[in-house]
Amino acid sequence: MKKAILCIVAASGLLAAPAAPRDTAASAQPPAELRPAWTEFKWPFPVDQWGIGRAFVCKPAECGVEVKLYLRPKIGFCKCATGVDDDEELERIGDLALISDNARALGSGRVIEVAWMQGRSRTYGATDPTKGRVLSIGFNDRCDVFVAVATLGVGNREVLEPAVLAFLNSERVLRWVKWVLL
Repeated sequence: MKKAILCIVAASGLLAAPAAPRDTAASAQPPAELRPAWTEFKWPFPVDQWGIGRAFVCKPAECGVEVKLYLRPKIGFCKCATGVDDDEELERIGDLALISDNARALGSGRVIEVAWMQGRSRTYGATDPTKGRVLSIGFNDRCDVFVAVATLGVGNREVLEPAVLAFLNSERVLRWVKWVLL
């Protein structure tokens, strides 16, 4: 008898529960707050004098747009005394050419920090409209520099750049950076 009453009470509770919200067109919109989740994939570029690096992607469900990030070291290629301290040095050491041959700067660069390292970031407009904006980043440890380039698509740079920098400051990336610098 008690079992039957519990089943009836449980069933009536299910019937009274509000219906689950249905998927709507609004669910296709970028998330209000980013929850970046970075997945590594194979380095897609040919091997050059700097070798291969690491490639990561953040899908639209987490970043609002697809963001691809390419990161690699260039050991001994930085101005040892001052590091990546101006836009000209970022242009010299950066990997922007991996993404776009004729990108144009969309303003001055900004000072950034990745753990104990200082550097610079700058946003570019890619000539290929499907690539949208590209973020170039360089940061150094003495004479050794790490360069990153991220495709931002048509996403909001003010939101995506901090997400990229947070990933570069993550334990996952910094563990690799320390290993490379050994």
